[in-house]
Amino acid sequence: MKILESQPKLVEQVHKAILAEIAEGKLRPGERIIQEQIAQELGVSRQPVQQALVLLKNQGVLRDAPGRGLLVAPLDPQLVRQMYEMRSVIEGLAFRKAAEHFTDTAKTQGEQLLLAGRRAVLKGSVAEMIAADMAFHTFIYELAGNPLIGPVMETQWVNAQRVMGSVLLSADKPRDIWDEHEALFELVASGDGLRAEEAARKHLEDAADFMIARMGDPSGSANAA
Repeated sequence: MKILESQPKLVEQVHKAILAEIAEGKLRPGERIIQEQIAQELGVSRQPVQQALVLLKNQGVLRDAPGRGLLVAPLDPQLVRQMYEMRSVIEGLAFRKAAEHFTDTAKTQGEQLLLAGRRAVLKGSVAEMIAADMAFHTFIYELAGNPLIGPVMETQWVNAQRVMGSVLLSADKPRDIWDEHEALFELVASGDGLRAEEAARKHLEDAADFMIARMGDPSGSANAA
């Protein structure tokens, strides 16, 4: 085997950094991506940036620009709807299985994540609100005990971050979604898998309606899922 020219972890870090810039509105739909500028700002060579850009293009976050290069792809409401339809099914399963595997340790972890989410909302940081939301859902995936759920959901979260960022940035005051998260967590803690699954699916279906209605609407109050 030949020596790899760049470490996979570095490409992953660059991918996350670029995605965060897009989710936080620093790189907007239609804006051209300048590879050399990104490499300079992140203090890395062009190669990991190039590989990260290829990944983002394959995930639908970027698309070919007229002439040459890449630009940030616009959000497609139909794609957002389809994404949330998939999430509702997979996460419904995750919440049901999490209820079946609930432990005292999970109770402590969950309570800490709920507290972190509420703090992020009070702070008003888009990046922290998205991170807290992802951390809560990732916790449920891990608690479910099915090792396939997390990897399948990684691709969904790439675009989910963009949607949440778009809505959060358009709001004067983000709406606190953590009451719903707490209610979901209580169902998981009760061990009632079927009710947890049903509530999780409704939570995501409602979130899809909310997000699509407010994508790019500066008068909406933001939500997450």
